[in-house]
Amino acid sequence: MPLWQYYLWSLLLVSVSGVSWFANFFGLPGNWIVVGGAALFAYTVTGPEGLGVGMKGVVLLAVLAGVGELIEFAASAMGAAKQGASKRSVALACVGAMVGGVAGVVVGVPVPVIGSMVAALFGSAAGAFVGAYLGEKWARGAGAPGLPAGQGAFWGRLWGTAGKLIVGAAMLVVLVVDLFFA
Repeated sequence: MPLWQYYLWSLLLVSVSGVSWFANFFGLPGNWIVVGGAALFAYTVTGPEGLGVGMKGVVLLAVLAGVGELIEFAASAMGAAKQGASKRSVALACVGAMVGGVAGVVVGVPVPVIGSMVAALFGSAAGAFVGAYLGEKWARGAGAPGLPAGQGAFWGRLWGTAGKLIVGAAMLVVLVVDLFFA
């Protein structure tokens, strides 16, 4: 494959991976899409002069994606569970986070790019709050205090998403180094 084609495909992979990283704001598995893209690239594109994504790079990306998921899940679940939330609250917090993330994007559209990102992040956390709050009311009755579970879900979701985004950014660095410098 000519060098220019390799760089073209590499830039396409980095672009798709960047968009996939952005999908993490909505609670979607963006880091795993990066792993899938890198694996497909490793299988189909051979770079000249030793360039290209190797299996070691794909495995490292998969491990990092797993760590990101673990951070996100643990922080989100512990945030609500630490406040004594029911299993139903935790489950509804996850659903609420996804719905809130999508709603946040719509609300953030007037401010280009950064507005959608910030609104998706806080919309996701607000959705987790509402889901946990309603889950507590549903599971334990209308008189049950839902505010502590909602607050725990809100902060857990923010910290979990932040951790997953940091891991995703590290994955993009690993991918770029593997594509262009290794």
